[in-house]
Amino acid sequence: MAAHGAPRELVELDVSSPVLVAERTPRRRSWLVRDLPAVLAVVVILVVTGMAVFAEQLAPYDPLAQDLRARLQPPFWVEGGSLEHALGTDRLGRDMLSRVMFGAQITLFIGLMAVLVGGTIGVSAGILAGYLGGIVDLVLGRLADIQQAIPFVVLTLAVVAALGASLGNLIIVLGVGSWLFYYRVVRGEVLAVRERLFIEASEVIGAPRWRIVLRHILPNVSASIIVVVTLFVPLVIVFAAGLSFLGLGVPPPTPEWGSMIAEGTQYLRDAWWLSLVPGALLVLIVLAVNMLGDWLRDYLDPVQRRRM
Repeated sequence: MAAHGAPRELVELDVSSPVLVAERTPRRRSWLVRDLPAVLAVVVILVVTGMAVFAEQLAPYDPLAQDLRARLQPPFWVEGGSLEHALGTDRLGRDMLSRVMFGAQITLFIGLMAVLVGGTIGVSAGILAGYLGGIVDLVLGRLADIQQAIPFVVLTLAVVAALGASLGNLIIVLGVGSWLFYYRVVRGEVLAVRERLFIEASEVIGAPRWRIVLRHILPNVSASIIVVVTLFVPLVIVFAAGLSFLGLGVPPPTPEWGSMIAEGTQYLRDAWWLSLVPGALLVLIVLAVNMLGDWLRDYLDPVQRRRM
C-alpha cells in the first residue's frame, strides 16, 4: 500500500520523464518555416528598393521619352511583344519598365518621407504627453481629439485640393495628418514605462529629464515605434497612390504608380498591362512591408517570441 493511501500508479509516475516533457512541450518549427514570410518580404523590399535607387543605371530608356511609332506595344511574353520593351509601352510610346523603375523612386520616397514627418511629430508628442503629463498632456490630447473628429481621408483631400497637387504638398499633408496614429501608441507605452522603478530612481538621483527620455524611455518604447512604422508605411503608400489616381497626387508627366494605374484604365481591354504592371508592384510592396511588420510585431514581443 502506498504512503497516505495514494494509488500506486500515482506514486510511481515520474513527472520528469522526457516522454512526458516532450508531450507537454510543443515542437518548435525550424527557422526557415517560421521566418519564411519575413525572408520573402525582405527579398521583395530589397529588390524594389534596389530598383528605385539604381533606376538611372538600370532603366533602359528615359521614362519621359516618347515614341508614337511604338505606342501600346505589349510585354515580351504576349504575341507582338519584344525584349526591346520588356514590359510594353504606354499610349505615348514610353517604355513601361523604365517608368515603373522611376515610379518606384517617387512611391517609396513619398511613403518614407511621410512616415518620417508623421513619426517624428507623433513620437515626440507622445513622449512629451506621456512623461510630462499635466497641461502638456491635456493640450496635446485635445489637439488629437480635434483631428480625430475629422476623417483623415476628407482632411487630406481638402488640403491637397486647396494647396495644389505636388510632391512636397503630398508629403506634408500625409506626414502632418498621420501624427495621431503614432501619438496614441507612444503615449500609452510611455505612461506604462514612467511608473517603473528605474525611472523613479533616475529622478531621485537628479538626472535631467532629457537624459531620462533619451537613455531610458525611448529605448523601452522603440519596439512599438518600429512596429507602428512598418505597419503604417504601406498605408501611406496606398493612400498616396490613391491620391495620384484621383489626380491629386504627383502631377504628370512624372511617373508614379498611382497615376500610371489611372492612365491605364482607359485601355484595360486592349492594353491591360498599363494598369497591371504598376498595380502588381504596388500590391507586392505593400504586402511585403505588411508581412515584415507582422513578423517584427511577433519577434519583438517576448511572449510571442517564446512560442516561435
